[in-house]
Amino acid sequence: MLEHGGKLREAMQRYGGSDWIDLSTGINPVGYPAPAPSPDAWQRLPEPDPALVRAACAYYDAPGLLPVAGTQAAIQALPRLRAPARVSVSAPSYAEHAHHWSRHGHLLRQVPYTALDAAVRDSDVVVIVNPNNPTGATVAPDQLLAWHAQLAARGGWLVVDEAFGDTAPALSIAAHADRPGLIVLRSVGKFFGLAGLRLGFVAAAPALLAQLEDLLGPWAVSGPAQEVALAALRDRGWQQATQARLARDGTRMRALLPGASGTPLFHWWAQAQPEAFHEHMARRAIWVRLFRDAACGIRIGLPATEAHWRRLEHALRDWNQR
Repeated sequence: MLEHGGKLREAMQRYGGSDWIDLSTGINPVGYPAPAPSPDAWQRLPEPDPALVRAACAYYDAPGLLPVAGTQAAIQALPRLRAPARVSVSAPSYAEHAHHWSRHGHLLRQVPYTALDAAVRDSDVVVIVNPNNPTGATVAPDQLLAWHAQLAARGGWLVVDEAFGDTAPALSIAAHADRPGLIVLRSVGKFFGLAGLRLGFVAAAPALLAQLEDLLGPWAVSGPAQEVALAALRDRGWQQATQARLARDGTRMRALLPGASGTPLFHWWAQAQPEAFHEHMARRAIWVRLFRDAACGIRIGLPATEAHWRRLEHALRDWNQR
């Protein structure tokens, strides 16, 4: 198992205390107010709901989508749909991509964002996280589509993980995902604050979506998850208000962290003493994400309340004055 954010129980066991602030994941801390699922959602096997797909296609501006049990399910399955290939994964980025492509006979290399253009020329599959997690790096849609055209001309794939794309809709290329060889991943967990729902979507050409659906098998997404997601994807008022709040909160966080990069949902910087900073925050019951390897540094998500903001600001002031 790779290291991820969360794991607040482990933090409590190590440092004690119960009044913790979890800023380790980049998930919207003020999530969608999920309605109670209907009794049928609990009692019946979860049939695919065409209304959910229509709502998701409208929200993501995609021609076709497959609901999956979180984008993690697709990340684990996609490498199994190709014969061994030359695969380049943007780096540093969400580690599960490289991990799973490396497990199925593919020739994997991890490529900095600045070297992706060259990597496209001698790869069969290129995987890019856009916006990137954890650094916030981005690639323009026109560039992504040009890379896709190069790959598709020789039967290749471009996989674009847009899990944090809700706050940057202009970056999305989901509208073009009916083109063969273009695969876009979208997550309900991040922007909607519904990570426990375990629901995401894959946008791709119909033939590939059919292959993926067959591989994942029946009942891939629970009935309650489908009902909650349908309500969230249709609620334009909540979405607009949340976009405005996240933009304000992202601006506030950038003011606290000069030099950091990221998205409104999280910020990352190459902290000179990441282990010491992580320990400093943990001693104050604030759980941030420590990156020790390629993206050596710290990632911080958004506080949920004004009291949490004040605690974070006080902890940062203590660190800067040490």
